[in-house]
Amino acid sequence: MKVIGLTGGIASGKSTVSALLKEYGFAVVDADVASRTAVAKGTDGLKEVEKVFGEEAVINGEMNRPYVGQLIFNDIEKREALNRIIHPRVRDIMEYEKQQALKSGRHVIMDIPLLFENHLEYTVDEVWVVYVDEESQLERLMKRNNLSYDAAAARIHSQLSIEEKKKRAHIIIDNSGNLSELEQQVKKVVEQFFERNQKK
Repeated sequence: MKVIGLTGGIASGKSTVSALLKEYGFAVVDADVASRTAVAKGTDGLKEVEKVFGEEAVINGEMNRPYVGQLIFNDIEKREALNRIIHPRVRDIMEYEKQQALKSGRHVIMDIPLLFENHLEYTVDEVWVVYVDEESQLERLMKRNNLSYDAAAARIHSQLSIEEKKKRAHIIIDNSGNLSELEQQVKKVVEQFFERNQKK
């Protein structure tokens, strides 16, 4: 069984590709979901957040994301403190889910937005990158999140460039077209993957 790292730039359509791959029977382990689980209601992770960031960091038994987000946005020390709480828990959650899927005989998609930035490409067998050019990325992000050009550009430039991710990919899924074109491309990539990995 293979472990595939799925990544891409912000607003590249990675979540759509992830959903399509699930339909082909891949087990999807999602880093964003794991990071929410790590500080969910009643968890040790949430208690740790409250201890480090104060009572205001928890509202109605859940993490007060806007408040914590504001605290860490321009403060690298606070951001690192949050990462120290969340990252080890996320790794444990994802590792457990991955092992469960492999035991059940399924190929696994590790859906990790910051795969390259966090040097996790060495933990997977192949890297698949969902690609759109930066101009399309900007347009989609501005529209999706109702952001100004500068705010969208700042978010995009806080990640490794999409062109660099494309260079490092084993497989590129180009999402510059419409949904139908994306579905065809994913179908082709999956078929080729299964051809390469037929059980001997």
